[in-house]
Amino acid sequence: MQMEIKKDSVIPLYYQLKEIIKRMIEVDEMEPGEMIPSERELCKKYNLSRMTVNKAISGLVDDGLVYREQGKGTFVSKPKEFNQKLHLKGFSEDIKKKGLKSETKILDFKIEKLTKEMRKTIIMPGEIKKVIVIKRLRIIEKEPFAIETAWLPFKFCSKITREILEGNSLYGILKREYEYIPEYAKQSIKPIKINADQSKLLGIKEGELALLFNRTTYLKNGEQIEYTETINRTDKYKYEVILK
Repeated sequence: MQMEIKKDSVIPLYYQLKEIIKRMIEVDEMEPGEMIPSERELCKKYNLSRMTVNKAISGLVDDGLVYREQGKGTFVSKPKEFNQKLHLKGFSEDIKKKGLKSETKILDFKIEKLTKEMRKTIIMPGEIKKVIVIKRLRIIEKEPFAIETAWLPFKFCSKITREILEGNSLYGILKREYEYIPEYAKQSIKPIKINADQSKLLGIKEGELALLFNRTTYLKNGEQIEYTETINRTDKYKYEVILK
């Protein structure tokens, strides 16, 4: 377990410090409600600048591991309940929050009957006979980022059309038009090799590695509202998962 700062590492100094404090909290070296060392103490102990230490602590605050009290210090947060879920966001909302510019191009929009062959790869309840299929190219900062294909039960959102979706967030439409709010999802990730068609859309060479995200999304009542397959580039972007 790393408990010291490695100045020659490619890992940013603030991130190293953040992980050290995080580890101390996780192994119960610091209890909920206990004050963590001050920024001055951390600067002295690890020979870091005040700005670096502040950035590390701000990251811990964002992750919900610690909280600040004005004029008192920074304290370890209480553990969150096991059943608390990370907030589900649509692509547009997530990218906007990160301060990046994005756009979406609809590549295909159709209504299809679910065949036995389709059910081998698409996760969808047996009673669903017809789906809306939406294929979109996600673009971040003017560069192709991902190819996303979504399948939605037609009976739940039959009024959605290509024209309505153009320029709008799918999750926003589901909330506004139907009062559907995605509650939780199951997701798997695996590496794949890009084929010829995908390489043209993403602007990378055929055969290069990408990440395939498969996600099944549910409403609060347990009904499935969406199944998606998203092919993400890995040459320009990284993926971080916070486990709580």
